[in-house]
Amino acid sequence: MTSFNSPSLSLSLFVHFVLFQEELREMREQPIDPQAEQEIIDSIEEVYFSNDSFDMVQHELEKLPPELNLQELEEYRDKLKRQQAAVSKKVADLILEKQPAYVKELERVTALQTNLQLAAVICTNARRQLSVAKEGFTEASLGLLANQRRRQLLTGLLKSLRTIKTLQRTDVRLSEMLEEEDYPGAIQLCLECQKAASTFKHYSCISELNSKLQDTLEQIEEQLDVALSKTCKHFDVSHYTKVQLAYTLLGKTQTAMDQLHMHFTQAIHNTVFQVVLGYVELCAGNADTKFQKMQYKDLCTDVQLKVKAYILGTDMSNFKYDDFIVVLDVISRLMQVGEEFCGSKSEVLQESIKRQSVNYFKNYHRARLEELRMFLENETWELCPVKSNFNIAQLHEFKFMGQCRSPSVSPSRQAACSTSPPQEELSLFQQYLQEGNPFEMHIEHKEEETEDVLASNGYESDELEKSVYQDYDSDSDVPDELKQDYVDEQTGDVPQKSVSRETIRSKKKSDYNLNKTNAPILTNTTLNVIRLVGKYMQMMNILKPIAFDVIHCVSQLFDYYLYAVYTFFGRNDMYESSGLGLISSRLRTTLNRIQESLIDMNAGVHGPTEDRKEKVPSPHLSQMVVLTSSGTLYGLAQRVVATESLVFLAEQFESLQSHLDTMMPAAKKPFLQQFYSQTVSTASELRKPIYWIVAAKAIDYEQMLLMMAGVKWDIREIMSQHNVYVDVLLKEFEQFNKRLGDVSRHVRIPLPVSNVLWEHCIRLANRTLVEGYANVKKCSNEGRALMQLDFQQFLMKLEKLTDLRPIPDKEFVETYIKAYYLTENDMEQFIKNHREYSMKQLANLVNVCLGSHINKKARQKLLAAIDDIDRPKR
Repeated sequence: MTSFNSPSLSLSLFVHFVLFQEELREMREQPIDPQAEQEIIDSIEEVYFSNDSFDMVQHELEKLPPELNLQELEEYRDKLKRQQAAVSKKVADLILEKQPAYVKELERVTALQTNLQLAAVICTNARRQLSVAKEGFTEASLGLLANQRRRQLLTGLLKSLRTIKTLQRTDVRLSEMLEEEDYPGAIQLCLECQKAASTFKHYSCISELNSKLQDTLEQIEEQLDVALSKTCKHFDVSHYTKVQLAYTLLGKTQTAMDQLHMHFTQAIHNTVFQVVLGYVELCAGNADTKFQKMQYKDLCTDVQLKVKAYILGTDMSNFKYDDFIVVLDVISRLMQVGEEFCGSKSEVLQESIKRQSVNYFKNYHRARLEELRMFLENETWELCPVKSNFNIAQLHEFKFMGQCRSPSVSPSRQAACSTSPPQEELSLFQQYLQEGNPFEMHIEHKEEETEDVLASNGYESDELEKSVYQDYDSDSDVPDELKQDYVDEQTGDVPQKSVSRETIRSKKKSDYNLNKTNAPILTNTTLNVIRLVGKYMQMMNILKPIAFDVIHCVSQLFDYYLYAVYTFFGRNDMYESSGLGLISSRLRTTLNRIQESLIDMNAGVHGPTEDRKEKVPSPHLSQMVVLTSSGTLYGLAQRVVATESLVFLAEQFESLQSHLDTMMPAAKKPFLQQFYSQTVSTASELRKPIYWIVAAKAIDYEQMLLMMAGVKWDIREIMSQHNVYVDVLLKEFEQFNKRLGDVSRHVRIPLPVSNVLWEHCIRLANRTLVEGYANVKKCSNEGRALMQLDFQQFLMKLEKLTDLRPIPDKEFVETYIKAYYLTENDMEQFIKNHREYSMKQLANLVNVCLGSHINKKARQKLLAAIDDIDRPKR
């Protein structure tokens, strides 16, 4: 501030300004061309414009040459002067251009100097006035204010002390209110005191009071819990209302409910314990104090131990099935009593009954397997005449599936009864609350009930016995008004004489169903297996711990039945050579597994071993079953009954899968899933190998080959008449169709069965045609046309005999005939792409088709290509 106030500074600035203006004036008086001036400035080296620390003298000296020339130096000096003059003039012009702004800014500096001098005067006056005020303000006035403030603080302290005194006396009132059982009032007062104490927490005496109030509140909660426990035995509305209001003030209503449940549980436990203890001491016949020290659970097991000793001490292996089920039912009810009464799972009883059940069931299952083998070896595979509406639920053995709410099934096991509709569950004690005894057995006498599952005869319509054409899948082709006439309104059965001949004739040609309603195809043995499965499931339902063992045995029943049907009707060494893929890899795996795990292949050769005890000898077909007669289509009726009874059995297993799944332990469920996916689902796959044997013998394919061998194929003119072997083959199919009708008069042939039979016969016939064409030694173009004519005639007549579409292996024959027209290059590609043909058939194409058109080397090349290719059978 003092620098701006200095007169010498202003004078110096003014002098410099005047001198600078004079210099500028002189520079401006020197005229110069602006363009020349700019060129001089542009000639200045860039280094002069780099930065302020640049040493120009040093720079110019370093540029001097080693030998100096005075004239050159003077010229260079004049150049530098001209550059300096040009730069100075340029600067002077810029300064003069900004002169008005400079003058204006100088005026602002002068004004600022004046304002600063005025501010200095004001500050000096303010300091002087403050000094006067300091001397005029006395200490007496400040002392008065301090005394007033102290008075206000003491007044507030007195009020706080009175409040603290009141808080100190509340514990007496709280004790009085607790004695009066005024719990809500005591809690309200205690909470208010805690709130007031939090206001004065800065006093050291309050911390002790706050702790005391917290102890008092906990004491109130303890007394509340005691008061709550009194309501379990002596309930009083007024008393309970006070307790609940007190818990509400504490914000612990949920705690109150939890404590109430605990007190009720404890009260019930104590009461029941005294009752049970009294009975235990009464049974013991003495007042031994050891019972009082026992746990309630241990007291309830005196009963279990006695029953366990009785169970394990009895040999139940020779019990009849129904008697053993009664024993299981009684024990199950006893365990249910324990579970509902004291939460006991009756592990002791479960283990003992499981041991006895496993022993009994192993012996029982072994006997049933032997019994099943005997049934199968004596089975003549005749129809068991059941009604069209037959269902396994109609059998006695499956009645339990509709009675899962029976008292004999514990709540934990009732969940397994998935077939029952959901309904309110009643505990055992609720069921017998008024009267009755859960151990009073109400045994159902089966002889008093009748199973209405058998038909009066094998047919439900005499008129239909004369017909072979009937729908398999459903009666969807029949008008609705006719369907209503078929049903007896009282019995629900199908009356006789229900379908007209016109309706029958309109059915599909490949349908050989005898009964309109498609009654299930099964045998007495099938029915016995189904009954046996029902008995096994009853045991599972009562004793779930052995469910896996029982289900495993159930699977063996199905395995043995499937293996027997395959052994009797499907085993044949010609499968592999047929190239028809009759047995899938899954079915083959299943049959191998059954043979290795269940079938005793060394029966009668060696003595019984431990490993062979679990196996059963392979069954043998009854001598009464004849499978070699062409008149019966090689036992087709028996084959249909056997195979379709197996399919029916598989369908019943499918319907039971969900029920079995609920009873299966979680860790063992994969076994059940594998059994259904790998075994049950393969039952229908047995149709192919079993019916293939009939198809392979029903038509004389060898005769057709011989007749084809006698045909001349190297003809020179187009023929309009087909060969005789086609008519003979069609005659064979017509005879086959007639014999199917004859068989269907005795046994219904389902549509899938007739389709498989027709498919096999047609495929074998088509493959025989190709084989016959492959035997041709010479063939002309006209001969190839004759082959096509023969095959088209065969197809046209065949389509009138069967509804099977598309005709199996039609392309197999057509492709082979067309191959006669291929060139050499096309033939090589044909060999690579068509591996379904045998090497002989392909070689015939090369020799007969191309033999006269290619040289020996090319023919050898094609034949070598045939030999090199590994052809899987189709």
